[in-house]
Amino acid sequence: MNYTKMQWWERFQKYYTDFPDLGLAVDLSRMNMDEPFFASLDPKIQKAFADMDALEAGAIANPDEKRMVGHYWLRNPALAPTPEIRHEIEETITKIKAFSARIHAGEITGAGGRFKNFLLIGIGGSALGPQFVAQALGNPRKDRLKPFFFDNTDPDGMNRTLAAIGKKLDRTLCVIVSKSGGTKETRNGMLVAQAAYEKAGVAFSQHAVAVTMSGSELDKYAVAGKWMERFPMWDWVGGRTSELSAVGLLPAALQGLDIDGLLEGARAADEASRIKNVKGNPSAQISLAWYASGNGNGSKNMIVLPYKDRLELFSKYLQQLVMESLGKEMDLNGKIVNQGLCVLGNKGSSDQHSYIQQLRDGSNDFFATFIEVLKDQSGVPFFTENLATSGDFLEGFFLGTRSALAEKGRESITITVRDVDSKVVGMLIALFERAVGFYASLINVNAYHQPGVEAGKKAAENVLTIQRLVIGFLKSNLKQRFTAAEISKAIGREDEVEMIFKISEHLAANPVHQIRRTTSRNVFDASYKMV
Repeated sequence: MNYTKMQWWERFQKYYTDFPDLGLAVDLSRMNMDEPFFASLDPKIQKAFADMDALEAGAIANPDEKRMVGHYWLRNPALAPTPEIRHEIEETITKIKAFSARIHAGEITGAGGRFKNFLLIGIGGSALGPQFVAQALGNPRKDRLKPFFFDNTDPDGMNRTLAAIGKKLDRTLCVIVSKSGGTKETRNGMLVAQAAYEKAGVAFSQHAVAVTMSGSELDKYAVAGKWMERFPMWDWVGGRTSELSAVGLLPAALQGLDIDGLLEGARAADEASRIKNVKGNPSAQISLAWYASGNGNGSKNMIVLPYKDRLELFSKYLQQLVMESLGKEMDLNGKIVNQGLCVLGNKGSSDQHSYIQQLRDGSNDFFATFIEVLKDQSGVPFFTENLATSGDFLEGFFLGTRSALAEKGRESITITVRDVDSKVVGMLIALFERAVGFYASLINVNAYHQPGVEAGKKAAENVLTIQRLVIGFLKSNLKQRFTAAEISKAIGREDEVEMIFKISEHLAANPVHQIRRTTSRNVFDASYKMV
């Protein structure tokens, strides 16, 4: 791509598409794409359009679980394949608004009075979307409730969050989000939170709300505990596409954000990406750019650089949406393909200082996705130099980086939006959801199942099973010392000696387990005993 500036301008005019009704523009001029490429991929993208139509009509998209995938119905219930599903969606949105309004009005209170905070407990898609939206749209001076999150099973992280809430647990609503109700990370967070409330003399049940499937373990637990309220999740909504369900709409509404705007923006992006013409379809353009850069096999990473602090978590959100959807061992024909698209990044311009040197001069193993936001700020701007604000500098750094990469043949997509508001955030969520759906069709994989995630959960369960055996063995042989190799032989897990060494090291580092470690010159001869 060794062009003169005028040749770049010609490409820009050809491959820059403005979508005025969306407040969006997509620029593919810095990607290695031309008219013959678009022509050659037309049969594939037409099939992708047909696949998306079938998906929205209620086709079984996840044969592993024999379920539909209907996150598109969330922002347009009229598309739902049955009246029952449409009614459930509409009823849930009404319920979310009514519940949040009563919280804000002080009609529903905590033990200490009006709620001031909410603590959302979830993992993966049950936390990433709400976190992204909370940061993108929140305003500490205007938020109706201040958001906090348990998004991991790290006890230190949970303790830090509880410390930040401080003595306001009695005015903190706790929202537990788990589709199945059996996710261990979320369950652990719930139990830690429940213990903290009880330690503070606050009835957890009078501050707890569940977002889960009807009849799940969490649903039953909430019913038995007489929690404040329960909101539904459905088997046809996957975690990574659940932000516009109760998973994301409830915390957004509690924070005081415009959930109608989120839904409107997503609905508008959906409508634009139903157009069966690539030039008029922003999500199709993005999916074809991914295909062109990575030769249809994800051979290049995607570096996401939003030039706006409010969008800092967007790359983290996209990591799960893209990588969990597209990272597949087999295609739809059962052929081993090891597909995927690696997503990295953070924000510009601060983080470009971390890796722009490599992006420009190092391995050409990526393409950048810039998110440009035209409006700098609300209120009166401050000029840091003559005729230039800090926002002008931010735009300058973006344009400079884009040019510097292009000079060295590094590809980039630029997505331009006018501002960061609820409609734009909803639009971005839908834009990439549909790009993922189109790209999955282009490479012939199922974007809506996640066997690797389930395998990871089973592996973790195996580790905890072995840990219980180790603890049980040491407990039955109090004050006797054993090496990892001796423990593994004694419990009949000789092939797991490495795992038992790691487990024993962790147990000994945490006094709560009452296991002591005796050092040795050879670290693998260290011994362990229960005292």
